[in-house]
Amino acid sequence: MILGFAVSLLLARFTPLRYVFLTGHHVLFMATLLTMVLALAGYNAWIVVGVGAVVLGIMMVSLPALAHPWTRRISGDDSIAIGHFGTAGYITAGAVGSLVGKNSPSTEELRLPEGLRFLRDSMVSTALSMVLMYLVLAVILLFRAGEEVAFAAFDGGATSTGNYFMQAVNQGLKFGVGVAVILFGVRTILGELIPAFQGIAAKFVPGAIPALDCPIVFPYAQNAVLIGFISSFIGGLVGLALLATWLNPMFGAALILPGLVPHFFTGGAAGVYGNATGGRRGAVFGAFANGVLITLLPGFLVLVLGSFGEENTTFGDADFGWIGILAAGATKLGGNLGALAVLLIGLVLLAVAIVVQRKAVDGHWDPAPHRPKVGAATAVVTGAAAGGAGGRADGEAACGSAAESVGAVGTVRDYPKIAPPKGAPTPPPPPEE
Repeated sequence: MILGFAVSLLLARFTPLRYVFLTGHHVLFMATLLTMVLALAGYNAWIVVGVGAVVLGIMMVSLPALAHPWTRRISGDDSIAIGHFGTAGYITAGAVGSLVGKNSPSTEELRLPEGLRFLRDSMVSTALSMVLMYLVLAVILLFRAGEEVAFAAFDGGATSTGNYFMQAVNQGLKFGVGVAVILFGVRTILGELIPAFQGIAAKFVPGAIPALDCPIVFPYAQNAVLIGFISSFIGGLVGLALLATWLNPMFGAALILPGLVPHFFTGGAAGVYGNATGGRRGAVFGAFANGVLITLLPGFLVLVLGSFGEENTTFGDADFGWIGILAAGATKLGGNLGALAVLLIGLVLLAVAIVVQRKAVDGHWDPAPHRPKVGAATAVVTGAAAGGAGGRADGEAACGSAAESVGAVGTVRDYPKIAPPKGAPTPPPPPEE
């Protein structure tokens, strides 16, 4: 892991791929996967560490570059990149959005009647949606499994039917609060970490772009996050059906049960990517494609993990699946040839990323030219976005263009003014300065 991070910094310094991957836990997960694959093939520690570090470092600079045309479509600039090993799902979602959502309006352009204006706050709509989902599932569990099993589903158990349903409501509200905390943290990162990173990067990796965890895109299209989560989860159920009825009997692929955590984070981000290129239809179908992808790929990854696969657990996100399958296949060549084949996979990925960087990223290729630019959206930049968490008077360009993008895409929007009811007093004029 440490050596892989060093390799990524060297590549960021001396290649056009100036991305610094800052999602530490994903670096650990990918290092673990590569170690497992190479160790299972019988290589000694030197080859495992050396080859694994090189491939890991290559992935840390290559995958943000491959996704950057779509990431820039979301943020409107090059201030951030995606640093998450679900990149294959995000690119797929963006591509699907381009195909299905040419004229579909954005998820952030939902128009609601006056009585439902409170639902324009994505925190409220997310919490209420999750409360409804928990209640529906609670009712299904109660009728299918009975009170004894259903009451034991919550920590500490439920004492009565009313208490059981209140615990379901409580869990839904906790989910909404958790999303609010994530979004607040993301805005804090945009306001504080990125300017600090730019100062450090200027010395070590000039022109570097921070590649951050997938929730970094959530504030740009908050409605798309919830839509993406639900659509991705449905895609996971469809993928499970495909595994059970076809891929497991024919190829022996493992049955992957959809997990809420990967589908929320990768599905939510995929919804944002799909919305950026295809509006509402893009968010739905793009996230659905991501859900299918993160169900099928782990099902086949289990087959190449040997004794580790027998533990009935695997890596969930898309990039773990395809790199694990390819690397395990390469090691079957045996000996030094297998190790060289794994390195070749990394070098091919690096070459493709450099081409994409020069042709698409530096050439400002737009994956959705049929849709309006990010800056065209009417919006108001919030104080937190414009001036950072400390509310600087001049803003200091606190988030750079990243803050402007967050404001431009989805934190607070301008909606048509609603006329006051008849008989309402006329408000006093604003004080003269």
